[in-house]
Amino acid sequence: MNILVINCGSSSLKFQLINAENEKLIAKGLCERIGIEGSMISYTPDGGEKESREVPMENHTDAIRLVLEALTNEKTGVVKSLSEISAVGHRIVHGGEKFAQATIIDEEVLAAITECNDLAPLHNPANLIGINACKELMPETPMVAVFDTAFHQTMPDKAYMYGLPYEYYEKYKVRRYGFHGTSHAYVSKKAAEVLGKNYEDLKIIVCHLGNGASVSAVKNGQCVDTSMGLTPLEGLIMGTRSGDIDPAIIEFIAHKENKSIDEIMTVLNKKSGVLGLSDNLSSDFRDIEAGYIKGDEKAVLAMETFAYRVAKYIGSYTAAMNGVDVICFTAGVGENGPLVRRIICDNYLGYLGITLDEELNNKRGLDIAITTPDSKTTVMVIPTNEELAIARETYALVH
Repeated sequence: MNILVINCGSSSLKFQLINAENEKLIAKGLCERIGIEGSMISYTPDGGEKESREVPMENHTDAIRLVLEALTNEKTGVVKSLSEISAVGHRIVHGGEKFAQATIIDEEVLAAITECNDLAPLHNPANLIGINACKELMPETPMVAVFDTAFHQTMPDKAYMYGLPYEYYEKYKVRRYGFHGTSHAYVSKKAAEVLGKNYEDLKIIVCHLGNGASVSAVKNGQCVDTSMGLTPLEGLIMGTRSGDIDPAIIEFIAHKENKSIDEIMTVLNKKSGVLGLSDNLSSDFRDIEAGYIKGDEKAVLAMETFAYRVAKYIGSYTAAMNGVDVICFTAGVGENGPLVRRIICDNYLGYLGITLDEELNNKRGLDIAITTPDSKTTVMVIPTNEELAIARETYALVH
């Protein structure tokens, strides 16, 4: 059974076609700059050459159409017709409190996702456009919604409630939701599998570190806390997001700079994080790492502040679970940043009996423990695979 996985952003669309029975990747690609001049599609069939071309895409329907044409192309396509695609799994960023698991999409589900648009105004509308485009072009194919927030719905109320008047929760559902849930679920389960241990017996901390970054505490197979909140702005310092700040800073800067709330939120979401800390050197951690190695003062500040915040969350989640067995690093920075991992583990996690194996810490692309055998807590690098996780959940619902 072939599952098409669609991940729509506001102006981009990532896709993978996966054989759900053997979990083999058949093809993958990316549509960029949708609705913007210079839009591009790249497409790579498994074992084949990557091909990229500039082609106009006015909207996501155009993008989906181009994806389906690429998959069925006579020369480089991987299926003869769309009938060979059994289902489509859609990544949905925000499911609110309504969805604690993946679900087959119908009109009621579409309406519920739409109700969450206020909670994820940059992402959910784009996700909905992707769903509707697929429904238009593949009206008989089952569609499944897989939610970034679903894995975190097992958090207890003491973990997700804010110290605000309760009426804001009652009226507007203001609470911690968390994101990257598909990744946190996949990585925590994969860690148990690699170690040959029972998932339900472990206390696992997952550090999903990329341009967007979050940490989760997974106790006995369930998420009990996570660093992102009502929106993805809370928690760790990220590429361009501030993460945790004193809320009064918003009023303070607004008055000093004569800025509106919307303008301040743009600063917090788009101009902060390591980009802001490095004095606009870069939001790309590869550039920050290169600057750190050269001794650039602002790059050093950005890297060390980022690592410090990650270490503090690991400490707090160790306390929340009354211990930790496994700490996992994943996503772009977590998987490919031996320097970040070394700073965090060597500088801050000695109390957990952690000793990194430097040779193992420098390996890439493997599901691997990077601590020495005598370490009391195991640190692992587990490359995330959100698309495979989405395909698995889709397959479970439709096969």
